[in-house]
Amino acid sequence: MTIAGKNVLITGSTGGIGKETARQLAALGARVFLVGRNVERAETAVAELRTITGNAEIEAVTADLSRLRDVRRLADQVTSRVDRLDVLINNAGATRTHRELTEDGIETTFAVNVVAPFSLTHRLLPALKAADSARVVNITGGVPRGRIDLGNLQGEKSYVGLSFYNQTKLAQMAMSYTFAERLAGTGVSLNVAYPGHAYTSMNKDLTTGAYPPLARPIVPLLRVAMPVLYGHRALVAATRSSVYLASSPAARDNHGTYFNSKAAVTPWPKAVLDETTRSTIWNLCERLHNTL
Repeated sequence: MTIAGKNVLITGSTGGIGKETARQLAALGARVFLVGRNVERAETAVAELRTITGNAEIEAVTADLSRLRDVRRLADQVTSRVDRLDVLINNAGATRTHRELTEDGIETTFAVNVVAPFSLTHRLLPALKAADSARVVNITGGVPRGRIDLGNLQGEKSYVGLSFYNQTKLAQMAMSYTFAERLAGTGVSLNVAYPGHAYTSMNKDLTTGAYPPLARPIVPLLRVAMPVLYGHRALVAATRSSVYLASSPAARDNHGTYFNSKAAVTPWPKAVLDETTRSTIWNLCERLHNTL
């Protein structure tokens, strides 16, 4: 697959890792749709990337992916502009200090990190199937290990911001594993990419209360160290796997695979391989997608 001339949609792409991914794919000649919540920020990002890459085929679409009506509207807007979608990168992520519910009654972090990529991918499947060997790349994050508490999928029992964020990213991986199984033979591949760590607006906006209690005393030090350790160079490196999966001819046959931050195939976390966990998360996403 050559990415030049292909239609690419990247959620959460008006800043951070998503924006850098958009820059690289636009520089390779793709027609890129940026997705963000803020109209002004999205248009600013479009103008900037057009100037940097020399690619005029960069457009903005605004949507709040915590709201299922916006997910539906986003899919409708994209399919009204293109007759096929070659690449979908579900990059948008969220974390909160305290448990919050969306207008749909879903916990916000779970809604953005798990339900939105499930629902958006489903709604864009006709456009993806219309392309030649379309690719879906789901971006995980946090610390990809540990367990998934099926009794606390939406923070019903306990909620600590970053710890819960890690669980939702594992849940997203479990959903992606099942989705890939169901897409076998459709001509649409789905893989998961781990970006590693980078200093983004989401990191900057975290309050001390979002960190696990044992980490809170060193939060002031982290605020000083993170821009140095995980600045622009780390941001560029964090796109390695997603850009590879979206554009490399060598990635054409990859499907249902988990890639680490160095664009290398790596084993799925143990929690993701549990069949009960996967079916529980899939059934919950399916119910929310179909009823709201």
